Amino acid sequence: MGFIPYSTQDIDDADVAAVTAALTSAFLTQGPAVPAFEETFAARHAVPHAVAVTNATAALHLACLALGLGPGGLLWTVPNSFVASANCGLYCGAEVDFVDIDPVTRNMSVEALEAKLESASRLPDVVVPVDFAGLPADLAALRALADRHGFRILEDASHATGADRHGRPVGSELADIAVFSFHAVKVVTTGEGGMAVTRDAGLARRLRALRSHGITRDPAEFVAEAPGGWHYEQQALGWNCRMTDVQAALGRSQLARLDAMQAARERQAARYDRLLAGLPLLLPARIPGLRSAWHIYVIEVDEARTPVSRRALYDALRAAGIGANLHYAPIHLQPFWRARGFAPGDFPAAERYGARALTIPLFPKLTDAQQDRVVDVLAETLARAEAA
Repeated sequence: MGFIPYSTQDIDDADVAAVTAALTSAFLTQGPAVPAFEETFAARHAVPHAVAVTNATAALHLACLALGLGPGGLLWTVPNSFVASANCGLYCGAEVDFVDIDPVTRNMSVEALEAKLESASRLPDVVVPVDFAGLPADLAALRALADRHGFRILEDASHATGADRHGRPVGSELADIAVFSFHAVKVVTTGEGGMAVTRDAGLARRLRALRSHGITRDPAEFVAEAPGGWHYEQQALGWNCRMTDVQAALGRSQLARLDAMQAARERQAARYDRLLAGLPLLLPARIPGLRSAWHIYVIEVDEARTPVSRRALYDALRAAGIGANLHYAPIHLQPFWRARGFAPGDFPAAERYGARALTIPLFPKLTDAQQDRVVDVLAETLARAEAA
């Protein structure tokens, strides 16, 4: 059966044709494919503005800057995410702190955030909730807290392309800016790439300038009178975070298949739910009104029901050629962050999750036979321990 990765890209003939068309066009970059991808993505997510960049880390960084985060500022996020969710604040010269997670949803705990806000001597400028594994965070509750305490919401929806809240696409409302990832293992891929979406035209203009050296070519924004059609102005310090036309062509083609890929992920997640139901494992939450993108499927070892360790399950899966992984080790326990003053015990729910979580394979072309193999290895490893 061969090695089964925890996730992999789904590329079809239409994707190849789209990339080939871009490669043989007049533009490899700064052409029409990027605006077309942005327009398609914005329409799909029911939001007026979408700004494509090199990757989601760049999108988080530029979004923080667009929201005014800088030296002396403060960003809060969750510990159970990829480090970029926190690093983006440091890139801006701000300080970073964390809010513990809800152990059921694995997203930012609204109760923990509210308690931290009420007791804080200093309030955050930006809060970054993460739609972990593709399950939308409770942005309605976070929006109410943001309006009360005056912080901006930067939604890290890197896992959540295709997800929705009560029928509304993630990114369409509630957050000031939402960021998506198009890394190779994500729901939609451009190889590497990211997107920031917003309902605020001013934020969108700021994002577009920041992704291209802080330069504008829009005559309506010029400070000086333009001497000719060649004129442009650098009005801020920006970066080169432009997506290429080749990447955008792939992304737009992928979006055309998002519904089909989403349906495949949902079917596989439901099948895992059924096949794993009798094992001493904690499975992903199902929350009424929230549709997950199912970027990944994460189980947790239920220590109250089995002596088997997460390490034993990981080793057994890997020995069987199954690409189990961890998403994620708590950020605040990484050496870099511990050197900044964080320590074990600071965020117990995230630490408990991080000690027993395991990501198992889920991607659109995962077969039933492959899925059965994953389940069999888990069941056999757990049964051997109980029999010993």
